[in-house]
Amino acid sequence: MATVELTTENFDEVVGGSDMVLVDFWAAWCGPCRQFAPTYEKTAEKHPDIVFGKVDTEDQQQLAAAFEIRSIPTLMIVRDGVVLYAQPGALPESALEDLIDQARKVDMEEVRKQVADQQA
Repeated sequence: MATVELTTENFDEVVGGSDMVLVDFWAAWCGPCRQFAPTYEKTAEKHPDIVFGKVDTEDQQQLAAAFEIRSIPTLMIVRDGVVLYAQPGALPESALEDLIDQARKVDMEEVRKQVADQQA
């Protein structure tokens, strides 16, 4: 599956309607972003069950601000509507694959319970 361009208009629909979403916050002028892009695209092809989205922080400044993006590239993983990971920095393919594997193994029932406990 190709990557999906995420905007303020489609972000909630795409992220809310998917089990697991990876979001790459990037900009065209960013060297590390351009270096990471082929790895991200290649990994997206290997995982058709995951939505791989990209947010152009120049075009979508409101969205980048909403997630307090201060450094790019920033990768975020959202599973069942919960942000499991959000860190700046380009990852090598092996680290990205490992991160996806870890996100798949997360017990979401336990995460929801922890979130509920924190909100209580």
